[in-house]
Amino acid sequence: MPAKPRQIIDLPGPRPWPLLGNLPQLSPTSMHRQVEAWARQYGPLFAMRFARTPVLVIADHALVAGVLRDRPDGFRRPSVTAKVSMEMGGTPGILLAEGTSWRDQRRMVMAALAPHAVKAYFPALLATSLRLRERWRQAARTGTSIALADDLKRYSIDIVAGLAFGTGVNTIEHGEHALQRHMEIILAGVARRSMAPFPYWRYLKLPQERQLGTSIAALSVAVDALIADARTRLATDPVRRARPANLLEAMLCAAQEEGSGIGDDAVAGNVATLLLAGEETTSSTLAWLLYLLHGNPAALQQARDEVRRVAPDPAAVTIEQIDALDYLDACAQEALRLKPATPFIPLEALRDSVVDDVAVPQGGLVWCVMRHDSMDDRHVQNGSDFDPARWLRQGAGAINKQVSMPFGAGPRTCPGRYLALLEIKVACAMLLASFEINSIDTADGREPQESMGFTMSPVGLRMTLHERVA
Repeated sequence: MPAKPRQIIDLPGPRPWPLLGNLPQLSPTSMHRQVEAWARQYGPLFAMRFARTPVLVIADHALVAGVLRDRPDGFRRPSVTAKVSMEMGGTPGILLAEGTSWRDQRRMVMAALAPHAVKAYFPALLATSLRLRERWRQAARTGTSIALADDLKRYSIDIVAGLAFGTGVNTIEHGEHALQRHMEIILAGVARRSMAPFPYWRYLKLPQERQLGTSIAALSVAVDALIADARTRLATDPVRRARPANLLEAMLCAAQEEGSGIGDDAVAGNVATLLLAGEETTSSTLAWLLYLLHGNPAALQQARDEVRRVAPDPAAVTIEQIDALDYLDACAQEALRLKPATPFIPLEALRDSVVDDVAVPQGGLVWCVMRHDSMDDRHVQNGSDFDPARWLRQGAGAINKQVSMPFGAGPRTCPGRYLALLEIKVACAMLLASFEINSIDTADGREPQESMGFTMSPVGLRMTLHERVA
């Protein structure tokens, strides 16, 4: 007879505070590191509390993968996040949609983000990288220090707005766009409200909540305008229906197919999702990648040699050349292993479940730690080292690719992973082909802090360059 499953409350874990549980011990910007420290202390399965709600924390990669594969039927994103989004006036895109709605949206989004579809958008992506090159050329010629996160956010938002929606936002040359500022406010608001033990915003209209309301309204107007413009282009140019010029047009065409199950609200939800998620994920990963490369000269030299051999001219590079940058791709994978944009994934059980030998009741919360085994020497040789070659080795010294899951696992693996890696490789290849890196560092020379918002970003990185002499 099988043993009776343990209950979450029977597991070891940090001592909770009265009423608030472990929430007072979790800073919004560094909660991932605190939970990772607890995993090292209490093991791969332990308990924490959010107010009076027990939470099962899972830090074992096989158990995490099992839970992730049990979506969308067994687990979902916490309903509180969806409620916060809906309360803020949003329509869940593929990130938060569940059940039949998620399945319908996934078909649409996967069609728009498939590698063969993304290739049609490559010229727009390349043009954005060349604008960034010109900006960095000017900085190199004047000896100006580059605020790395700011410039990479400009690169990302220009790609999302131009490549994905056909809108000529050019923050690289013209500075911050109002849309970018609104998105940053909204992302901070979602994170703040999702972790709040009490919905204070329903009763207290604090200045930051009024500012959030203004940004939500502005984003809604912008999304409606993007959709209206795309519909006009499709109506006036029938050729676009067969060959959509951007992601939004592809989504609209997919939504109009018979039996799609997609309405205007779902398209709008995914426009907002791509705007909000596309900027942060790419810019954060790029910043970490460049920082790690600069700190590892041998890897930097190998990546530079590959780029200058395979894709030496950023102005004439092809998508086939970018796809052939195997070592640079390995560098990106290694950066995602060490500095994942999403270091944890919270989930809610949709039915009574058992994880390993622990019972998780319907509605129970699970916290998946995504960066534990992926840096543990028992699973990854010299796990804390930046060693891109481990992704290319066969046999001894090769990495178990199941240990690192930066894009998730199972049916709900991130549909934009190919596009994200393409953006990262294009920008990195442009930099390595055109410049030599003098420095990438923080003001005090210490390792940059990991700041958790919508994604995990480095704080305070600045870069100096000089132009490469051919």
